[in-house]
Amino acid sequence: MSDFFRRVQNKSGLVVLLLASLTLVVYASVGNYEFVNVDDDLFVTSNARVREGLTWENVGWAMRSLEVAFWQPLTWLSHMLDCELFGLNPAGHHLMSVLLHVLNVILLFWVLERMTGALWCSAFVAALFALHPLNVESVAWVTERKNVLSTLFWLLTMGAYVGYVRNPGWKRYSVVMGAFVLGLMAKPMLVTLPCVLLLLDYWPLGRLGKDRKELPERLPRLVLEKIPLLVPVAAVSVLAVEAQSKAGALPTFGMLPTGVRVANAVVSYGLYLKKMVWPMDLAVFYPHPGSSVKTWWVVLAAVVLVGISLGVWWRRQSSRYLVVGWLWYLGTLVPVSGLVQVGGHAMADRFAYVPLIGLFIMVTWGAAEIAQSAHLKKQWPVAAGISVVMVLALLTQLQLSHWRNSIALFEHALQSTTNNHLAYSNLGLAFLERESLDEAIYHFYKAIEIAPMFALAHSNLGTALQRKGMLDEALKYSIRALEINPDLPEAHNNLGIVLFRKGRLNEALQHFSRALEIKPDYVPAYYNLGIVMADQNRIKEAIECFRQVLKLDSGHAGARRRLALLSEGR
Repeated sequence: MSDFFRRVQNKSGLVVLLLASLTLVVYASVGNYEFVNVDDDLFVTSNARVREGLTWENVGWAMRSLEVAFWQPLTWLSHMLDCELFGLNPAGHHLMSVLLHVLNVILLFWVLERMTGALWCSAFVAALFALHPLNVESVAWVTERKNVLSTLFWLLTMGAYVGYVRNPGWKRYSVVMGAFVLGLMAKPMLVTLPCVLLLLDYWPLGRLGKDRKELPERLPRLVLEKIPLLVPVAAVSVLAVEAQSKAGALPTFGMLPTGVRVANAVVSYGLYLKKMVWPMDLAVFYPHPGSSVKTWWVVLAAVVLVGISLGVWWRRQSSRYLVVGWLWYLGTLVPVSGLVQVGGHAMADRFAYVPLIGLFIMVTWGAAEIAQSAHLKKQWPVAAGISVVMVLALLTQLQLSHWRNSIALFEHALQSTTNNHLAYSNLGLAFLERESLDEAIYHFYKAIEIAPMFALAHSNLGTALQRKGMLDEALKYSIRALEINPDLPEAHNNLGIVLFRKGRLNEALQHFSRALEIKPDYVPAYYNLGIVMADQNRIKEAIECFRQVLKLDSGHAGARRRLALLSEGR
């Protein structure tokens, strides 16, 4: 018997080594990638708190901050640690996310193998999770650190729960609670985890019994067991809604009626299934179709979902893994399905990071069951599994290549989607950062053509026109941006620059000041305010502005140079 366990342990160790090595090889190229211009600035590159690294003051800020529409203190601390270790070298930030993904792969294998005893099925699920192209966004996008980090604690919670089930007690339950709370502190996505633990009671843990008679007797006790986990869920849910409301990320019901949101959710559920089987045309942003969602899409997706559900119900007694996998997929997608719409996307690849695990369980255990019932020789399933893994590895490397910089990312998004105003705008911003003004202006115009009420595109177009010397046109688009959104700090800052260049200094000063009222740590507005103050010979105030810039961004060369000149002049 001891020889048997030793062989199993050796196989498990070999599987872990292979999974980790393969994942690292496939994702190694991200060490050469840049930050991208969608949210990486908010989370890292332009976030003064994060750039300062780990300080007691910043830890306190992370614990109470509701910035970028989330309460996510653990994620903030993770980004701060990266800045402490690597500064603003993107390689370190990217590779840390890859390391977390590798740990998730290993944990997923370990938890499944521990629950089921099915080593090779557990290994294949982990391999699918490791290498599926839909998961590239979660790993290659620095902003999505919250996704890989929260999933780490999701899987640790599952592992702790297995330990509790096998040896119940308040100490082991407290470990489950601790891991769960830490996961919620990384991302609220874990609110569905208590329900997943209940699914695991059904299969593979078998705590709900083997027949329908035992289910009503055991279910109430197991539901009651999960009640304490709902306390942090409730608290985090309240914080999430408050944060998103403050950030203006929750559209009104009038903007997106219930019918539109339900239709888009149904289509999204179907599209995730399609992209799992055929992972092509993946993009960083899928525009929400609004009321233009096609009826036949909704009908087709609904037919597929109902058909699978009926099949799962039919096989519920003989193939319990189908029930667990399908409900895992359906349930864990609910918070990000768009029923409560956050942002302007229809769906997102990153939202499938955890839900796909349920589908992988269905596919893997289903394939094993078919192979067994067909009495296939072992080499056939093995060959098929290796082929699938190799294809996914190649597709993942291809998808990874689109994340190397902002231009590649959004050019691919434009190829993969239609009427993508955000892709045009961010591609324009990438060209603007490289001073390719004609390309930037073209893409901003395209963004406005698709979404005339997109304030940031108007503002950025004003910036590009201003840099090209077309001040009257720049003034028009900068004013239009503020007509659409009077509280957009970037628009106030950009309009201030145009007014300054036209010699209207007092008006420029008002707009820089207003930008700082809206966003008190907005470095460009402080810098430009200092320039205006210096031009008006208000030297003391200008010096204070440049000092504030350096306080927020110690590497700001322009502020350091101007401060030195003003100090010498005094």
